[in-house]
Amino acid sequence: MRAGWAPSAQQPGGARRTGGDGGHEAPSPRGREGVAAAPYAAPARYEDAAPVIGAVRRGAGRYPASVLRTVIWLLRAGGYVAVGLGTFPHWAAGSATHVVSLTAYALSGVLMLAWALLDILGGPVARGSKRTLLVLGAIAVTTGAAGALPHSDSLIFITLIAVLDAGTEANPPAGWVVAACAVLAMETGALATGASGTVILGYPLMTVSVLVAGHNRRTYRVRAEQSAALLTQHQLLRTEQNRVAVLDERTRIAREIHDVLAHSLGALGIQIQAARALLTDHQDIDRAIEVLAGAQRMAADGLTETRRAVHALRVDIAPLDDELATMADTHRQRHDVPVRFRVEGEPVPLPVDHVLPLFRTAQEALTNAAKHAPAQPAEVTLTYEDDHVTLTVDNPLGDADLQRADDRLRFATVNGGYGLTGMRERLLLLDGTLNAGVKDGHWVVSARVPR
Repeated sequence: MRAGWAPSAQQPGGARRTGGDGGHEAPSPRGREGVAAAPYAAPARYEDAAPVIGAVRRGAGRYPASVLRTVIWLLRAGGYVAVGLGTFPHWAAGSATHVVSLTAYALSGVLMLAWALLDILGGPVARGSKRTLLVLGAIAVTTGAAGALPHSDSLIFITLIAVLDAGTEANPPAGWVVAACAVLAMETGALATGASGTVILGYPLMTVSVLVAGHNRRTYRVRAEQSAALLTQHQLLRTEQNRVAVLDERTRIAREIHDVLAHSLGALGIQIQAARALLTDHQDIDRAIEVLAGAQRMAADGLTETRRAVHALRVDIAPLDDELATMADTHRQRHDVPVRFRVEGEPVPLPVDHVLPLFRTAQEALTNAAKHAPAQPAEVTLTYEDDHVTLTVDNPLGDADLQRADDRLRFATVNGGYGLTGMRERLLLLDGTLNAGVKDGHWVVSARVPR
């Protein structure tokens, strides 16, 4: 055995994407099992989900936000003009009530203009802000008090417009504050002018009803925003899961290719060394040709094994005991050494994720045995226990090989690489273990995986 071959210390078909600009078709990634990874194409980052939530807040999808906002303000302006036309033409100019109502109407118009400027210039951030709430409260108080005057009941509709927006855009406590100010102004005006019971009770009831309607609208919008955010997070998670699955598949295929190449090229190197020794030391051309023919077969088998490794995640393999028996026969024929294979316990089917690491571990151990302990027999034992399945590869060591095995304690492959270390890492992912070391003059590699 060469120095250094010793144990180390313990170590988502097509899917529609939704957004503020409507929908467009985008290909859906597919996971390892061929199932669509996600019903929607998700943004690459959570920050990219903001347009989705913003689209829901703005009315989402069917019409641009600017068009909807323009229509809303045209309706408010039309309502304001209708209130004026329905109130002042029937008044006798110059009366005190007329002056008060006209002043309240004009002041509410100025306040609505300020409200519109805040909404247009400030955008969604300004809606429900303190400045906007102050303007809405001023509109509600001004028109609420004047609406209780005789022949001025139309002004109450401007109050309701302000209260509705406060209930929709602001948080519930702020909406109730605006509504309470409006009701207080109404009741003060009604009591001051001796209004009827319909005004005293009816106006506050209408105000509260409109506020509740605004709160319901706000609740619906908030739920839509939360649903959009959850949907976006879900798609981000599915996209990340799909990316991890792809990386995991690449890693597993890379490990398979590494294991196959390490085994095949290592065994091929041994055959070429044997052929060279036959030609240079013994001049036995016939035997050398036979060894080279075996090396050629090994190269062909290695190519076949490499192709198989690429498709390992999609191709079923034979039961582990059959695979190990075939491997033992092949090793016996290639290296002309006795190889004993035995099974202990009752065989049970194992998942492919458990079979492949055990199979590759046996390949690595036998190749190392041929490399570092040539002409020595080997024994492969597969033991089925109650909770675990254990694979053991055992080969005797000579005195010189035993001394070199004790010099350095690390896992190594036939070419000084990290074959057994890779096997150990693969088994750790399955909650398994891999141990390699000298025991009673034998080099023993033992791999265990849970059943």
